[in-house]
Formats: sequence, structure tokens, C-alpha cells
Amino acid sequence: MKKIIGFIFAMLLSVPIFAQSDQKWPSSPIKILIPFSPGALTDIVARMYAVELSKRLGVSVIVENKPGAGGVIAAQTLIASPADGNTLMLVSSGHAANPALKANLPFDTMRDMSGVVLVASSPTLVIVGANSPYKTLNELITAAKKRPNSINFGSAGIGSGTHLGGEYLLLETGVKMDHIPYKGVQEAVSEVIAGRLDVAFPPIALALPFVRDGRIRAVAVTGSKRSDLLPNTPTVAEIGYKDFDYRLWYAFISKSGTPSPILARLAKEIKAVTDLPEIQEKMKMQGLDPAHIQLAEFDRYIASEINKLGRIVKASGIKPD
Repeated sequence: MKKIIGFIFAMLLSVPIFAQSDQKWPSSPIKILIPFSPGALTDIVARMYAVELSKRLGVSVIVENKPGAGGVIAAQTLIASPADGNTLMLVSSGHAANPALKANLPFDTMRDMSGVVLVASSPTLVIVGANSPYKTLNELITAAKKRPNSINFGSAGIGSGTHLGGEYLLLETGVKMDHIPYKGVQEAVSEVIAGRLDVAFPPIALALPFVRDGRIRAVAVTGSKRSDLLPNTPTVAEIGYKDFDYRLWYAFISKSGTPSPILARLAKEIKAVTDLPEIQEKMKMQGLDPAHIQLAEFDRYIASEINKLGRIVKASGIKPD
């Protein structure tokens, strides 16, 4: 009985001590690692959050760009840091594609990193030129089925989000097209405008000005719902490919082993920033839809995306580098 009473007493004492420890976090600057160069959308989103999180947490929040190897360098930096919540990484959906794209990934994505919160996503568009003979996605698919590999599509490079979006459409519709990689999706859009490329799958914000001025035609949105920016453009699912949903997404992750109370605090504060009207307006200007999937639920989402993107990579014939 004395042992039981002593154990209960010790547990009661530990509660305020733990709470006080949690309340002291953060006591030093927080770093957000970015796997791309300054100016990339991931970088823009990170800097939006850094300003507001600094206000809410009472410490400096610093953005540090660690480009290279498709996000691997930044991820290695994250994993090498202490699991104390003071180092985060803002990733895009490429984070979930890397296990299939990298032959010798120097870490285990699900084991070594933990999801904090998904903050935004962006559908891509299926675009054709203004003078294209294809007025609808069904017309494009019908032509591609009649003449396999006679239609080409461009992307930001092999394994990029805009490449996998195209491959996903080919996988689900059963058509074959030739893929032409460019240095960036902007180049692919320019080639569609010029009539030298048939199709591309750019993020909605990039393509929107050219859709509005009539230089390109959006025949479908790849997300699960229509975009408020192009309410008259149908989704791929509406056209007849049930459950089709492809979006580029952006999220905060941490090193595995970060204490649960700190992760919960981070998720709470990041959500509060996402809910700010000015942040939502900035996201809208970038063609982003605010989102909020956090912690364990977000880890499950990452696992499902790894499986989905892995299936697309395998079907496309991309050889891991």
C-alpha cells in the first residue's frame, strides 16, 4: 500500500513539473527549413507563417533555405537537429514522392519525421492552347486513345509534381502520351501558349492569368472540387473518373521524437495562423486552398500519399535516381 501511495504521490507531483516544462517552450529561436531556393512557393508560404508564428510564440522564427536533391538535404538537416520542436521543415507533396523517386533515400520518411500540420493545397489544371482542337478533357482523352503517344505533355521535370499529375491522369484514363520535361513548369506553359506543346498540368495560380486572357484553355481541374478561381471548369472526377484527386500540398513536419505537448502546441499555433483572414487572402492570391490536417491524422495522410505517388511513379516507368 505504501508503494502505491508513493507512486500516486510521485505522479501528482510530476504533473505541474511537466506543465511548467511545457510552458517554457519555446525559449529560443525556431528555424523553418525550406528545401527550395528563395522565391519558390514553399519559401513564400514559410515566410508568411514565420512572421505570424514569431508574434504568437514570442521568439524569432527564422527561415533557412536548404535546396538540393529534391528536398533530401533539408530533410537530413532536420533529422540531424535535436527533437525539441525548435527546427521544423515546410515540405511540399514531393516529400511523399521521394521514397519512390530516390533509390537510396538516406532516411525513412515515416520513421524519422513526423507530420505537424497540413496547411494548404493547390489543384493543378489540365491546360491546352487557345487554338487546340481539344475543347474538353473528354475530347483530349478520346484523341489520345485513338492515337497513342501522338499527343505530348510537358512538366517541370521528371518526377516533379506537375509530371506526376500528368502521369496520374494517364494511369486513371488508360491513355498514352509522350512526356517532355522542362526546367520549370513555366516553360511548359509557354510552349502550350506557343502551340508547340499539347498539354501541361500547372498549378492553378501560374496558369490563371493566361486562362483569363484567353491564351490557354483550362479543360479540367485535378482537385476533388471546382476551384473558386475557375468555377466553370469541371473537375476530372466530374467528367467521369470517380475519386480522381490530385493536388500539390504544403505542410510542416518535425523530427520524430519531438515531445507530444510541443507538437500539439505547434499544430494549434499554426492553425491559428492559417485561420487569419490576411493569411487566407494571401493563400488565395497564390492559388492555395487553406487546409488543416494535423498530427496522427496527418501522418496517416502522408502514408497514403506515399502509397499513391509510389503507384504513379511505378506505373510511369520512372527509374529512381
